[in-house]
Amino acid sequence: MALLEVSGVTVRFGGNVALDDVELSAEPGIITGLIGPNGAGKTTLFNVVTGLLPPNSGRVRIAGRDVTRLSPTKRARRGLARTFQRLELFSVLSVRENIRVAADLRRGWARDRTDPATVVDEIIERIGLQSVADARVDSLPTGQCRLVELGRCLATRPQVLLLDEPASGQDEHETVAFAALLRELAASGMAVVLVEHDVHLVMEVCSAVHVLDFGRIIATGTPSEIQANEAVLAAYLGGGA
Repeated sequence: MALLEVSGVTVRFGGNVALDDVELSAEPGIITGLIGPNGAGKTTLFNVVTGLLPPNSGRVRIAGRDVTRLSPTKRARRGLARTFQRLELFSVLSVRENIRVAADLRRGWARDRTDPATVVDEIIERIGLQSVADARVDSLPTGQCRLVELGRCLATRPQVLLLDEPASGQDEHETVAFAALLRELAASGMAVVLVEHDVHLVMEVCSAVHVLDFGRIIATGTPSEIQANEAVLAAYLGGGA
């Protein structure tokens, strides 16, 4: 069963249709890609899924339960977490403190007796930021800040993880390590949805890819099917892909 199901989602801003009858699903254990040109509606869809933006029509389900009318907080408690295209971090706090905030919050609402400090240490090791764990995040390069935001998501122990351009600002070495981390997260049973302009990364790590263009899903398939799709080549990948 899919952990995330988006069905018939439409969003209008005045006369502009930002999302038009969008269908998307994400299953546990795999990474699902969502690609498309700038302005296609990818971040808007994430905002609908996380409850920051109500749809004009359609439904969002997490683990089979309809969450369309739930607040972002309640969706988080049902296992949903996300990163943002524009970094959202506590800039004057350290890496450790940023992740600890999420760990403490989860402990409160989940009544989890696990020591948050232990959780934070495990996450920092998992994302590979031991050497900068006590550095303020505003002193770090963008690529590492992206990992901090991911670490904060992991502290909530999500079932569904939405990543909005998480490889932005990473160099080639960091991207290779990040691809391995994504595979590890999916293998643990999460449903990972990846919005990313690094098409090579998407095609390398994703099992399924959805393509948005002007608010509509124009193709869904495996990476090889997407790379051979004429509509996708014309709208996004380019004739030489």
